[in-house]
Amino acid sequence: MATVFTRRALLSAAAALSAAPLTAAAPSRDEDVVGQPLRPWRRGGLDIHHIATGRGDCALIIGPDGSSLMIDAGASATPPPASLDIRPGPQRRAGEWIGRYARRHLAATGEPKLDAFLVTHLHPDHVGDVGPDTPLAPGGAYRLTGVSDVAALLPIGLLVDRDYPDYAFPKPWDAPFAKNYKAFLRERARTGGRVERFEVGAADQLKLPGVEIRNLAANGEVWTGRGTETRRLFPPIETLAKDDIPDENACSTAIRLRYGAFGYFAAGDLTSSSFDGTQPWRDVETPAAQVAGPVDVAVAAHHGMFDATGADVVRALRPRAWIIQGWHAAHPSPDALERMLSQRLYAGARDVFSTGLSSANVLAHKWLTDRLVAQNGHVVVRVAPGGGRYRIVVTDNSDETDKVLSSWGPWSA
Repeated sequence: MATVFTRRALLSAAAALSAAPLTAAAPSRDEDVVGQPLRPWRRGGLDIHHIATGRGDCALIIGPDGSSLMIDAGASATPPPASLDIRPGPQRRAGEWIGRYARRHLAATGEPKLDAFLVTHLHPDHVGDVGPDTPLAPGGAYRLTGVSDVAALLPIGLLVDRDYPDYAFPKPWDAPFAKNYKAFLRERARTGGRVERFEVGAADQLKLPGVEIRNLAANGEVWTGRGTETRRLFPPIETLAKDDIPDENACSTAIRLRYGAFGYFAAGDLTSSSFDGTQPWRDVETPAAQVAGPVDVAVAAHHGMFDATGADVVRALRPRAWIIQGWHAAHPSPDALERMLSQRLYAGARDVFSTGLSSANVLAHKWLTDRLVAQNGHVVVRVAPGGGRYRIVVTDNSDETDKVLSSWGPWSA
């Protein structure tokens, strides 16, 4: 007697198969093998490395021709147990580990350098923290941490951030780590380095040949989807009470990357919180996500915290994979993770990867964190030449061997 399969059963089986890590006995030369080092980048492919140091956000993008872009280089000084242990270990600063990781993986391009660097906003887990023991750079103009540590190990072509050169919007920002980052930029500019302000609406500021990177939002300004036209969400700053002035998170940059059919969304610490509807203009994340449209992979903004990745953001992006750049016990919050997983907000299979998950978070929210397909390690998105298919590979961040822990996909973009 023939077996009859319902449509629901077939869809469930397909989802289960697509969610399972690859365990083929004889993988092709294009696959990464569990237990073996991550294979090098290959020309024509697009690799997006979410680097897990336990100290903040960092993504390294290697384009089809070998051009590269790094987004942030976090080096928070928050100690455990609130933060995760620094990975691979305390022998080096987080920025040094990031620079070494990038140099290792850019070697396959033939010239280990960063063509561009995007700083989403000025917080320690994105630019680097400083303290009395943070070493001075040669010459003593600034201290080595986060972004400046990476710059000491790799040449950087163009550096772009949200408010260069004066950082007066929405108000002056004089925290020690911000002052150190600005001192680094002054020295960079003095010696001929290129620095630019992020241009909302542009699709040619951050260049990876063969890839479109659209600047979606920054400083309360959002692309409309027409040409390079933008609209402003924030009211005039001078009309706001002191406590209502937007913070760095609300001013974060957001981008959408496209390579062929493949789409990717990243928005730093951009938030969708509107203070319970009392200040709707604060929700910059939702219009940024809506103008981006559906993507294949999305990075959960603000590390998956409660005030980001709102319901309308999830509905607009509808990714096959979410990536959480976690480094703190509060990453992710249960409400944001539940939204990412919600079949009510959008139907279909999806997987959620975290670069780091605190045992305290697991203890408090195990019914949700058990649904993460990866809880620790570098998360690498590998898009095939042409952008038609992609995989996600998780690698070990306990040392520098880049051993593959799991491989997911492939999926059609």
